[in-house]
Amino acid sequence: MPPPARLPAERPKSMRDHAYTHLRDAIVSGELGPGERLRDPELEAWLGVSRTPIREAIARLEAAGLVHTRRAKQTVVAPLDTRTALAAQRIAATLHALAVRDAVPQLTADDLEAMSNANAAFATALRDDDVDAAIAADDAFHEVAVRASANPLLPGLLEQVTPLLRRLERARFGSLAGRGSVADHDRIIELCTAGLTDEAAAATHDNWSTLGRLLHLDDETDDETLVDGETVAGGDAGGPAASVTPTP
Repeated sequence: MPPPARLPAERPKSMRDHAYTHLRDAIVSGELGPGERLRDPELEAWLGVSRTPIREAIARLEAAGLVHTRRAKQTVVAPLDTRTALAAQRIAATLHALAVRDAVPQLTADDLEAMSNANAAFATALRDDDVDAAIAADDAFHEVAVRASANPLLPGLLEQVTPLLRRLERARFGSLAGRGSVADHDRIIELCTAGLTDEAAAATHDNWSTLGRLLHLDDETDDETLVDGETVAGGDAGGPAASVTPTP
């Protein structure tokens, strides 16, 4: 690959989830770049698990559009495809709006406090230019409504699309420039506190649509895929493997 440094030796509760989570995070962060070939022996050495959970994790990653299996059963990290990410963004915006719509009548004072605390952490991370902390805080903010919605299907559906967005944010902007602002979150909290369900859902949808608007500022990139630091037309995963260097 070569894979990232060996992970700590503690035994995970679920080998399949362990393999999936670490592979997903390495792809989203850019440690495993577009076009990199994923070889089972190297992944086994890195993750400390057997081939079966790795294959199960690869299947989940392929369903999420993060890896592709090419001819001769070669598995490679998928290219950065703006069209796919924009489709994922539209789905994520709709799902998060649904979560808020269902959650508002059920939000407790503790839930609203958790949202405020997450937004404060988000603001601090942005000031410190700490992308990892900002992503974690942004996820924590939106997770409150997802959890409060009590919709058991939402977490799995969001896991299908969110990594694609995070990956593009990091590669294109090197930050959370594609996500909305601290003020957006404050507005969502205000509307949720007031019990204004439709307005809170609309504000959440708008917050998750920021990335799409930024990408559309340059129409020429809408149908492009980043390869070797440059853009080429289309997002054909069947082309030669290549690496992408994310924006610092």
